[in-house]
Amino acid sequence: MFDKEYMPKHIAIIMDGNRRWAKAKGKPASFGHKEGAKTLEKIVRYANKIGLGYITVYAFSTENWKRTEEEVKSLMLLLQNYLDDYSKRADTENIKVKILGDISALSKGMQKSINKCMERTKNNTGVTFNIALNYGGRDELVRAIKQIAGEVKEGKIALDDISEEMVSNNLYTKGEPDPDLLIRTSGELRLSNFLPWQLVYTEFLFVDKNWPDFTEEDLDNAIIEYQKRTRKFGAN
Repeated sequence: MFDKEYMPKHIAIIMDGNRRWAKAKGKPASFGHKEGAKTLEKIVRYANKIGLGYITVYAFSTENWKRTEEEVKSLMLLLQNYLDDYSKRADTENIKVKILGDISALSKGMQKSINKCMERTKNNTGVTFNIALNYGGRDELVRAIKQIAGEVKEGKIALDDISEEMVSNNLYTKGEPDPDLLIRTSGELRLSNFLPWQLVYTEFLFVDKNWPDFTEEDLDNAIIEYQKRTRKFGAN
C-alpha cells in the first residue's frame, strides 16, 4: 500500500485504449467508451475515498471531432448522461466537477448539463474532478495569451507584469496545483496536446493496459511508483 503522508495532490489521466479494447472484443467503439465511463466512475470514487485533491481526465480533445460523426455523437451523449447523473448524485458523492475546455462549441443541451453539474457540485469538499472536454493544450495557451494581450492593450497591465503566475491564472486550471503524476493507459508514449503548461515538472507513468481494464489496484500501484521517485524540479 502507498504512504498516505506522501500522496500526490493532483493526478492527471489520459484514458487511452477504449476503442482498441472494444475492437479486440469484436464490439463497436461506443461499447468501449461506455465501459471506459464505468471505469472512470469507479476510479474517481476511489480517488475521493483515498483523499486525492484533484483528478483531471482527458475526455474529449479538440482533435477528436475528426472521428466519425457516429462515434462523436455517441461519445457526446455518453458524456452528457454522465454529467446529468453526477448532478443527481451531487449531495451524496461530495465530488466537485469542473469542465476544462471550450464549451461554446458544444450543443446547447450539453452546455446546460455542464453548467448544471458544475453548479450543483461547486460546494462539495471532496476530490475536484476536472473533465477536459473539447480541450486542446495549445488552444488553452492561445486563449491565455489573448486574454493577457487584451489587458496589456487596455493598459490594465504592463508588459513587464507578465509572469508565469499570470499565465497560470489565465488557464482553465486557475487556482489548482499542477499535476504531480500523469498516467496514460494503452502503452502510448505521448501527451497528445494535454496540459502542456501544467505538466512541465509532472512525473509520467505509461501503463500497457487499455483504459476499461484499469482498476483501483492500478491506481494504487501508480501512486506507489510515484512515491519511489525523487522529484528534482530542475535541481541536481
